[in-house]
Amino acid sequence: MPRTVPIERVRNIGIMAHIDAGKTTTTERILFYTGVLRKLGEVHHGTAVMDYMEQERSRGITITSAATSCVWGDTTINIIDTPGHVDFTAEVQRSLRVLDGAVALFCAVGGVEPQSETVWRQAEEYKVPRIAFVNKMDRVGADFSNVIDMMEERLKARPIPLQIPIGSGESFAGIVDLITMKAIAFDDDSLGVQFSEGEIPDAMRAEAEQYRERLVEAAAEMDDDLMMRYLDGEALSEDDIRGAVRNATINVRFIPVLCGASFKNKGVQQLLDSVVQYLPSPVDVGSVRGYDPKTEKALTRAPKDEEPVAALAFKILTDQFVGRLTFIRVYSGVIQSGGVLLSVASGKRERIGRLLRMHADSREEISEAYAGDIVAVVGLKTTRTGDTLCDQKHQILLERISFTDPVIDQAVEPKTRADQDKLSQALLKLTEEDPTFRYHVEDETGQTIISGVGELHLEIIVDRMVKEFGVGVNVGKPRVAYRETISTELRHEEKFVRQTGGKGQFAHVILEYAPRENGAGHKFENAISGGDIPKEFIPAVEQGVFEALQNGPIAGYPVVDVGVRLTGGSFHEVDSSELAFKIAAVSATREALHRAKPILLEPVFEVEVLTPEEYLGEVISDLNSRHGKIEGISQRAGAQVIKALVPLALMFGYVTQLRSLSQGRASYSMKFSRYEKAVKSPFGAVSA
Repeated sequence: MPRTVPIERVRNIGIMAHIDAGKTTTTERILFYTGVLRKLGEVHHGTAVMDYMEQERSRGITITSAATSCVWGDTTINIIDTPGHVDFTAEVQRSLRVLDGAVALFCAVGGVEPQSETVWRQAEEYKVPRIAFVNKMDRVGADFSNVIDMMEERLKARPIPLQIPIGSGESFAGIVDLITMKAIAFDDDSLGVQFSEGEIPDAMRAEAEQYRERLVEAAAEMDDDLMMRYLDGEALSEDDIRGAVRNATINVRFIPVLCGASFKNKGVQQLLDSVVQYLPSPVDVGSVRGYDPKTEKALTRAPKDEEPVAALAFKILTDQFVGRLTFIRVYSGVIQSGGVLLSVASGKRERIGRLLRMHADSREEISEAYAGDIVAVVGLKTTRTGDTLCDQKHQILLERISFTDPVIDQAVEPKTRADQDKLSQALLKLTEEDPTFRYHVEDETGQTIISGVGELHLEIIVDRMVKEFGVGVNVGKPRVAYRETISTELRHEEKFVRQTGGKGQFAHVILEYAPRENGAGHKFENAISGGDIPKEFIPAVEQGVFEALQNGPIAGYPVVDVGVRLTGGSFHEVDSSELAFKIAAVSATREALHRAKPILLEPVFEVEVLTPEEYLGEVISDLNSRHGKIEGISQRAGAQVIKALVPLALMFGYVTQLRSLSQGRASYSMKFSRYEKAVKSPFGAVSA
């Protein structure tokens, strides 16, 4: 069955922003105007279609990235509504990896907030073309030009407005389109479905001309022919400007900026027009790159149905009706329901049970998925987040998605024996879904420890265990996931000798250990010369070293940033074995870690506090008491913004303390920065 929509008329976009900038509300309006929804849902009423999890509706925030499809004119738009809270950054990350374009939402009052910066940097990393939408122009304190300034200053972006607002706050009446130079007014009775174009108000004419000149100048820079015509004093047509803006957007030369108020149904239809006009189709993005898993030769796949199949699994979800859902982006080829593909990571064949086009938590069954599509697959057993699915005869491995490591732990234990089995199943499914969530069972205590990227992250995980999986659990207090490292260089020699009557075991290694830069990771170097140790035993030495680095001498946390050189040793022609060399390396490393002045590292977070000026002194004093390093203080929207680096161990319970200090008027956000030497070890002194 041939595709109904040409690939040039497909847009795969994400909506990304800081928490509470209006992402989900904007998506609801898009679905309403495209005819997917008959009536509007609201986040604050708990009726938003895209927030379909119980935890999302009760908290009024987005936790998982929800996928939906709609049609605007002759274009199919696949949308992923991503979370804004920093604890769920992985959801944004994996979405950006498979999207062709993004709409960056900014609150007209808050401007560029911390999570806006985080997702912007991720979009930069993946080179995702963006358009910006300044939302909430109807709010008191809305300031369009301030958001433009903040984009330049904080994001180092080049924002070029295509629209400017008519008024702000309660007087926000519509927008001026700088390409057509018309004022657009929205009809409240039809929920913004009806709108009219008119003349620009006289009071705004000069401002509009100024912004228009800036837009035309930026457009002319995109094309030599346009530049010559512009310099010759020729007026550029609307089509000239739109073509230049599209070129600039796709090549990330500048960021087109729109404005509106999604909650008041103003500006969303123009945003849809801009998504179609300026953001790229899969064809504009071009071929996806990968390599042959056997030869490691570089390969590409063009976004064409005739090419061999290449797809990337970017999300796994447990659905109560159909079971395990794997969301995939099809980069090339056609995937058919009932067909078989290769999951490259596991090397196993996967049967495509059913193909579903998702609309939040409802679904439409389809028989085929084409190049450029984003769909959900039922029936995949071994495929994980970031895995490549491809044609068995034309194998390709696409770049995996990398995620941050967990920094916070919590002990959980089942309430009854019946809960024990349920807990194991729930943990397996949750780790499949969420690549930033991990768990392990401690050998000594038998406790199950869950690990995540923040307090809210673990809170949601526990909530889901109880409500979705029906597990009764007792929960311990959150605790910091520390790391360990060494602070001095050391040379250590180790011999492993065992005689048991028959064939014995013998291994002799000389290893040098040295600390590396923060975040540099481990490095193993084979500096053996003259064949002191045969080549076949070297991998066993490396394996033994890395195994020993999993448990540090201070409190058993993983050891990081250590360089190890194998400089010498000896072997026995009969008694030496891989096992003997591995055991020798493990023993050598454990002993060396104790002697190399080990230190404890703790996760340090970037904290940003927004507070009214009258509470500034108390907030700074409290951050100082938490060993926070104040990095800067600035003004935003009439309030003071404090940036600080604070150890995570001293941030537990901060939300309650901040409310108390500011009478509930201050807010904060935090994100992981790096590991640093612990200010105070909770494990006491360590003997060298």
